[in-house]
Amino acid sequence: MDIGIVGSGPAGYTAALNAKDDNVVIFEKDLIGGVCLNKGCIPTKTMLHTAEIINTIKKSDCYGICVNDFSLDFEKVLENRYSVVEKLRNGLERSLKNANVKIVNAKAKIIDKNTIDAEGQIYKFDKIICATGSSPRKTTDYDGEFVLTSDDVFNLKTLPKKVVIVGSGAIGIEFTRIFSAFGVEVVLVEFAEHLLPNADIDISKRVERLFKDIKFYTKTSVEKIDKSNKLIILSNGEEITADMVILAIGREPNKVEKIDGVTYIGDVAGEIQLAHFASKQALEEVCKIPFEKTLVPSVVYGTPEIAWVGKREQDLQNFEKKLIPISALAKSQCDNSTDGVMKILIQNKKIVGAHIMSNEASSLIQQLVIAMQFDISPDDLKSVCFAHPTYSEGILQCL
Repeated sequence: MDIGIVGSGPAGYTAALNAKDDNVVIFEKDLIGGVCLNKGCIPTKTMLHTAEIINTIKKSDCYGICVNDFSLDFEKVLENRYSVVEKLRNGLERSLKNANVKIVNAKAKIIDKNTIDAEGQIYKFDKIICATGSSPRKTTDYDGEFVLTSDDVFNLKTLPKKVVIVGSGAIGIEFTRIFSAFGVEVVLVEFAEHLLPNADIDISKRVERLFKDIKFYTKTSVEKIDKSNKLIILSNGEEITADMVILAIGREPNKVEKIDGVTYIGDVAGEIQLAHFASKQALEEVCKIPFEKTLVPSVVYGTPEIAWVGKREQDLQNFEKKLIPISALAKSQCDNSTDGVMKILIQNKKIVGAHIMSNEASSLIQQLVIAMQFDISPDDLKSVCFAHPTYSEGILQCL
């Protein structure tokens, strides 16, 4: 079968790499890897790692290490970020070529279920997959200069002194952590009642406690932006001057004409906008490997990490809540990383939700995803031998 794939993000490249017995052409108008690799997940996490190092240095005296002075070289931060992204992108390109996937660097338009026009060159396929992704949601004030999106942040060459970040989902929280660690004054504005509103209520409240040194507003929106005076007026009447506004109000599927017979996967399909969800959609499409769409973990990176899967406390009735503070774990005391909580929700003797704020939360949540997907009961989990001292044993102690 001849397969044409438009878009080379996680959905597109996963489909291409796993369509092993087919002739595959992948079309990409920009850089291979899509937003996740070039303007999203990977560069953000690289900068977050720098932020984590800074935060560790700031409390290094707790470990018996005296650091009298240090400075941030933002140019080197950018160089490191670029180096990491370039390495991964080069590796991905090699993998595609080794899999005999043809890469066409051109803007592609799907004409019908069998035809793609790549800047005047016509290609015919038995099957076409559209994986053209999403873009940051913008407001009418957006100009790419004073009012930026998360994509625009990666074009910065120097650090601002003060920023207003609008929205406290994963993108807003992660950029707040990055900028504040880099010495930028951050004001975070959230329309919902709590920060990180998609998380379990206990997690949201703990995020607010972690951000005690950061100015944030909840139940608040931006009423007006005066660009000439760099003034932001909030719905509560507060007026803030800042160097820039960063919109972190979510992403929306890129606009495409939906054509019968074409398969749409990843962010453009308008479902869950996560790279790993897109990859699983691709595997389901080309390898016919089904997955449980209600068990897709979410992760917010930084220190501590935040991760969850399944139901939240505010979604449930007649349930059992198991909760321990991360400070109860010996490993957290050894690491001097005691902020956080582990919370497991049980209903009808089954785990229906898990919520973790901790070091290694991104890895810990996967253990509970596996337990939930394969219907491993809390009692069965208790029969597992967890290593000590680890964060993982918190699962056992929580149950």
